[in-house]
Amino acid sequence: MYETDRTLDGVGPRLKLLRQRRDSTLSEVAHETGISTSTLSRLEAGLRRPTLEQLLPLARAYGVTLDELVGAPPTGDPRVNLRPIAGSGGATILPLTNRPGGVQAYKFVLPAGRDDAEPELRTHEGYDWAFVLNGQLRLVLGEHDLILGPGEAAEFDTRTPHWFGATSSGPVEFLSLVGKQGERAHVRAAPRGKG
Repeated sequence: MYETDRTLDGVGPRLKLLRQRRDSTLSEVAHETGISTSTLSRLEAGLRRPTLEQLLPLARAYGVTLDELVGAPPTGDPRVNLRPIAGSGGATILPLTNRPGGVQAYKFVLPAGRDDAEPELRTHEGYDWAFVLNGQLRLVLGEHDLILGPGEAAEFDTRTPHWFGATSSGPVEFLSLVGKQGERAHVRAAPRGKG
Protein backbone atom coordinates (compact mmCIF):
# COMPACT_ATOMS: atom_id res chain seq x y z
CA MET A 1 0.00 0.00 0.00
CA TYR A 2 2.92 2.35 0.75
CA GLU A 3 4.18 2.15 -2.87
CA THR A 4 0.67 2.92 -4.21
CA ASP A 5 0.38 5.92 -1.87
CA ARG A 6 3.77 7.24 -3.01
CA THR A 7 2.82 6.77 -6.67
CA LEU A 8 -0.49 8.62 -6.27
CA ASP A 9 1.18 11.41 -4.29
CA GLY A 10 3.35 12.18 -7.34
CA VAL A 11 0.41 12.62 -9.72
CA GLY A 12 -0.43 16.19 -8.60
CA PRO A 13 2.93 17.75 -9.52
CA ARG A 14 2.92 15.88 -12.85
CA LEU A 15 -0.57 17.18 -13.67
CA LYS A 16 0.47 20.73 -12.91
CA LEU A 17 3.65 20.43 -14.97
CA LEU A 18 1.77 18.98 -17.96
CA ARG A 19 -0.80 21.78 -17.80
CA GLN A 20 1.91 24.45 -17.55
CA ARG A 21 3.84 22.93 -20.49
CA ARG A 22 0.70 23.34 -22.58
CA ASP A 23 0.25 26.87 -21.24
CA SER A 24 -3.35 25.96 -20.35
CA THR A 25 -5.53 27.25 -17.54
CA LEU A 26 -7.42 25.03 -15.12
CA SER A 27 -10.63 26.22 -16.78
CA GLU A 28 -9.45 25.11 -20.22
CA VAL A 29 -8.49 21.65 -18.94
CA ALA A 30 -11.81 21.43 -17.06
CA HIS A 31 -13.70 22.18 -20.27
CA GLU A 32 -11.69 19.59 -22.20
CA THR A 33 -11.95 16.79 -19.61
CA GLY A 34 -15.30 17.41 -17.91
CA ILE A 35 -13.57 17.55 -14.51
CA SER A 36 -14.41 20.61 -12.44
CA THR A 37 -11.83 23.37 -11.99
CA SER A 38 -11.89 22.96 -8.21
CA THR A 39 -11.26 19.21 -8.49
CA LEU A 40 -8.37 19.80 -10.89
CA SER A 41 -6.90 22.36 -8.50
CA ARG A 42 -7.14 19.94 -5.55
CA LEU A 43 -5.61 17.13 -7.65
CA GLU A 44 -2.65 19.34 -8.67
CA ALA A 45 -2.12 20.48 -5.07
CA GLY A 46 -2.16 16.88 -3.79
CA LEU A 47 -5.24 17.56 -1.67
CA ARG A 48 -7.21 14.87 -3.49
CA ARG A 49 -6.27 11.43 -4.81
CA PRO A 50 -7.13 10.84 -8.46
CA THR A 51 -9.53 8.12 -9.54
CA LEU A 52 -9.23 6.11 -12.75
CA GLU A 53 -12.28 8.00 -14.09
CA GLN A 54 -10.28 11.23 -13.69
CA LEU A 55 -6.92 9.89 -14.87
CA LEU A 56 -8.21 8.58 -18.22
CA PRO A 57 -9.51 11.92 -19.59
CA LEU A 58 -6.48 13.75 -18.17
CA ALA A 59 -4.06 11.35 -19.89
CA ARG A 60 -6.00 11.79 -23.14
CA ALA A 61 -6.03 15.60 -22.82
CA TYR A 62 -2.28 15.79 -22.14
CA GLY A 63 -1.35 13.17 -24.74
CA VAL A 64 0.44 10.88 -22.28
CA THR A 65 -0.03 7.29 -21.18
CA LEU A 66 -1.45 6.38 -17.79
CA ASP A 67 1.99 5.04 -16.84
CA GLU A 68 3.53 8.43 -17.61
CA LEU A 69 0.80 10.25 -15.73
CA VAL A 70 1.17 8.24 -12.53
CA GLY A 71 4.93 7.76 -12.81
CA ALA A 72 4.75 3.98 -12.95
CA PRO A 73 8.08 2.26 -12.26
CA PRO A 74 10.19 1.54 -15.33
CA THR A 75 9.81 -1.81 -17.01
CA GLY A 76 13.46 -2.11 -18.01
CA ASP A 77 12.95 -0.57 -21.45
CA PRO A 78 15.25 2.50 -21.60
CA ARG A 79 13.52 4.13 -24.56
CA VAL A 80 11.73 7.44 -23.98
CA ASN A 81 8.18 7.18 -25.27
CA LEU A 82 8.10 10.08 -27.73
CA ARG A 83 4.56 11.37 -28.01
CA PRO A 84 4.39 14.54 -30.05
CA ILE A 85 2.44 17.50 -28.73
CA ALA A 86 0.74 19.76 -31.26
CA GLY A 87 1.74 23.35 -30.58
CA SER A 88 0.23 26.54 -31.91
CA GLY A 89 0.75 27.50 -35.54
CA GLY A 90 1.54 23.95 -36.69
CA ALA A 91 4.49 23.44 -34.33
CA THR A 92 5.33 19.92 -33.14
CA ILE A 93 6.95 19.46 -29.73
CA LEU A 94 8.58 16.16 -28.73
CA PRO A 95 9.30 15.81 -25.01
CA LEU A 96 12.64 13.99 -24.68
CA THR A 97 12.42 13.59 -20.90
CA ASN A 98 9.51 12.19 -18.96
CA ARG A 99 10.09 13.16 -15.36
CA PRO A 100 8.69 16.15 -13.54
CA GLY A 101 11.14 18.67 -12.15
CA GLY A 102 14.76 19.24 -13.11
CA VAL A 103 15.93 20.16 -16.58
CA GLN A 104 13.43 19.19 -19.29
CA ALA A 105 14.52 18.40 -22.85
CA TYR A 106 12.37 18.98 -25.95
CA LYS A 107 12.74 18.79 -29.71
CA PHE A 108 10.78 21.48 -31.55
CA VAL A 109 9.81 21.35 -35.22
CA LEU A 110 8.38 24.66 -36.43
CA PRO A 111 6.91 25.20 -39.92
CA ALA A 112 8.26 27.95 -42.16
CA GLY A 113 7.41 31.38 -40.83
CA ARG A 114 6.69 34.76 -42.35
CA ASP A 115 9.38 37.41 -42.25
CA ASP A 116 6.75 40.02 -41.36
CA ALA A 117 5.38 37.93 -38.45
CA GLU A 118 5.05 39.97 -35.27
CA PRO A 119 6.47 37.86 -32.42
CA GLU A 120 4.55 37.49 -29.16
CA LEU A 121 7.26 37.81 -26.52
CA ARG A 122 6.80 35.75 -23.35
CA THR A 123 8.50 35.51 -19.99
CA HIS A 124 8.50 32.82 -17.31
CA GLU A 125 10.72 31.49 -14.55
CA GLY A 126 13.63 29.39 -15.67
CA TYR A 127 16.60 29.10 -17.95
CA ASP A 128 16.61 27.95 -21.59
CA TRP A 129 19.27 26.50 -23.85
CA ALA A 130 18.43 26.05 -27.54
CA PHE A 131 20.50 24.22 -30.18
CA VAL A 132 19.56 24.37 -33.89
CA LEU A 133 19.61 21.04 -35.74
CA ASN A 134 18.22 22.04 -39.18
CA GLY A 135 16.94 25.23 -40.75
CA GLN A 136 17.09 28.75 -39.39
CA LEU A 137 15.72 29.72 -35.99
CA ARG A 138 14.64 33.28 -35.37
CA LEU A 139 15.13 34.15 -31.71
CA VAL A 140 13.83 37.46 -30.42
CA LEU A 141 15.40 38.01 -27.01
CA GLY A 142 14.71 41.35 -25.40
CA GLU A 143 15.97 43.96 -27.88
CA HIS A 144 17.93 41.38 -29.92
CA ASP A 145 16.52 39.79 -33.10
CA LEU A 146 18.81 36.88 -34.00
CA ILE A 147 18.95 34.22 -36.72
CA LEU A 148 20.63 30.98 -35.60
CA GLY A 149 21.71 28.29 -38.08
CA PRO A 150 22.52 24.60 -37.68
CA GLY A 151 25.04 23.98 -34.92
CA GLU A 152 24.44 27.33 -33.22
CA ALA A 153 23.13 27.58 -29.66
CA ALA A 154 21.65 30.25 -27.41
CA GLU A 155 21.37 30.26 -23.63
CA PHE A 156 19.31 32.77 -21.65
CA ASP A 157 17.28 33.58 -18.56
CA THR A 158 13.61 33.11 -19.51
CA ARG A 159 12.59 36.15 -17.47
CA THR A 160 13.94 38.07 -20.48
CA PRO A 161 11.06 38.54 -22.97
CA HIS A 162 11.63 35.99 -25.76
CA TRP A 163 10.10 34.28 -28.80
CA PHE A 164 11.18 31.45 -31.14
CA GLY A 165 10.10 31.03 -34.76
CA ALA A 166 11.18 29.74 -38.15
CA THR A 167 12.18 32.07 -40.97
CA SER A 168 10.49 32.12 -44.38
CA SER A 169 13.37 30.00 -45.74
CA GLY A 170 11.71 26.85 -44.37
CA PRO A 171 10.99 24.81 -41.26
CA VAL A 172 13.39 24.65 -38.33
CA GLU A 173 14.26 21.84 -35.92
CA PHE A 174 15.91 22.63 -32.60
CA LEU A 175 16.54 21.13 -29.20
CA SER A 176 15.58 23.02 -26.07
CA LEU A 177 16.66 22.37 -22.48
CA VAL A 178 14.51 24.23 -20.00
CA GLY A 179 15.31 24.32 -16.31
CA LYS A 180 14.17 26.06 -13.19
CA GLN A 181 15.74 29.39 -12.37
CA GLY A 182 19.44 28.87 -11.75
CA GLU A 183 19.65 25.52 -13.59
CA ARG A 184 21.81 26.00 -16.66
CA ALA A 185 23.23 23.71 -19.31
CA HIS A 186 26.87 22.98 -18.61
CA VAL A 187 28.93 22.68 -21.76
CA ARG A 188 32.55 21.57 -21.55
CA ALA A 189 34.74 22.45 -24.55
CA ALA A 190 37.47 19.92 -23.79
CA PRO A 191 37.83 16.97 -21.43
CA ARG A 192 39.26 17.76 -18.03
CA GLY A 193 42.92 17.02 -17.60
CA LYS A 194 44.09 14.29 -15.26
CA GLY A 195 45.08 15.21 -11.74
